[in-house]
Amino acid sequence: MRRRAEFVFTATLLLLDVALISLAFYAAYLVTFQTSGSTGPTPDFISFAPMIFSLIVSLTGVYFFYRLYHQRRGESRIDEIYKLVPATSIGVIVATALTTVLYRDLEYPRLLLVYVWVFTLLFVGVGRLIHGALRSLAYARGWGELRVLIVGAGEAGNLILEKIRQSPRLGYRPIAFLDDEHVGRKVLGLPVVAHPDDLGDVVRTLKIDEVIVALPDASHQELLSIVSKCEDGRVSIKVFPDVFQIMAAEINIGDLSGLPLLAMRDVALRGWRLTLKRFVDLVISGAFLVFASPFLLLLAFLVKIDSRGPALFTQVRMGLDAKPFPIFKFRSMRVDAEKDGPGWTTEHDPRVTRVGHFMRRLSLDEFPQFINVFLGHMSLVGPRPEQPAFVEQFRELVPRYMERHREKAGITGWAQINGLRGDTSISERTKYDLYYIENWSLWFDFKILILTALKFFRDRSAY
Repeated sequence: MRRRAEFVFTATLLLLDVALISLAFYAAYLVTFQTSGSTGPTPDFISFAPMIFSLIVSLTGVYFFYRLYHQRRGESRIDEIYKLVPATSIGVIVATALTTVLYRDLEYPRLLLVYVWVFTLLFVGVGRLIHGALRSLAYARGWGELRVLIVGAGEAGNLILEKIRQSPRLGYRPIAFLDDEHVGRKVLGLPVVAHPDDLGDVVRTLKIDEVIVALPDASHQELLSIVSKCEDGRVSIKVFPDVFQIMAAEINIGDLSGLPLLAMRDVALRGWRLTLKRFVDLVISGAFLVFASPFLLLLAFLVKIDSRGPALFTQVRMGLDAKPFPIFKFRSMRVDAEKDGPGWTTEHDPRVTRVGHFMRRLSLDEFPQFINVFLGHMSLVGPRPEQPAFVEQFRELVPRYMERHREKAGITGWAQINGLRGDTSISERTKYDLYYIENWSLWFDFKILILTALKFFRDRSAY
């Protein structure tokens, strides 16, 4: 059933692309010849059949090599659209070259190609968004689902199970745990059926499609031993990484006058990249503060009339190079909320005011941090800043925690859009923050901002 579903999804996506590419060419033809005010004779649409054929072959071929027909579960729609832009550009260029070589007598205005490129991006992009939504709906209803076995019922295994349950659109169906300590019991409602050493037998008996190894503290030898027990080559195996594995991904082999050295990659933003990121921060934060100022004044007024105290709340946080800076927020708690010292905010926290509860649910209390961005204390995207007391605590407990401070703190970040905010695992947040620092790009920042905006009104982890 799963293989049949994947074939249907791929085939329908290919047919949809063919139809939308043809429709895009027809729209480009209409705009070029019917609405341009041209006084010359209008060529028949059917005369462009060779060009349409070249366009379909070229675009679908380039899409295939860009792996746009390899539908990976969990891949962001934003990433798919991002890959669609260069793939479509190359496809249109290849189609033009083929048409020029094979059909030399075919005449067409060069403006037609511009319209073809624009309409293809628009139509195919929207079509893939709709197709992806329908595919996610089918997954959520159990069609084409993957049967998943989780090795390890500890904190990492529980986190993976919760992620799967929170994302039914991915089509993962958790079947069981394997663990040495809880055999015969249930963890978060999922049975622990055997020990990790029994992986091969369990995979065959339960007809598992994918195995996720959630043992971040296991040695490399232990991981190899577990994986080797899964002899069925049709089963996909994924390993949840520990901090060392993330660190290992950042090691380069260099040399010193012929002497080989292992060198940690310099992942911090430098040079023109730093200037570009700062320019984007200034433009977006400045525009936001100007256009949102009436709304910000309204929120400040509501805070003032709801409880005594200032509308803005200032707190010391640790930013770039672990230097302290004053972070601005709308006050969402009573003025004496931290009289007993700093602490995490919990759900139904009695210290939170009525307006504060509303603002926290929508993250409106974070809006004054655009002032911090404009002043250069923070960036739009980056690791979330912590209070000095927590930084001193976490630096002793979490490996490489202080490397989060190699970049400016952000209003939002890769960890936050993946549900790791508030009172959540600081170890997991650090992994996401290090991944962001290692893989920074301007597109990655825009992707995080877009996902933050999409989750703005439905983030249930905020309180």
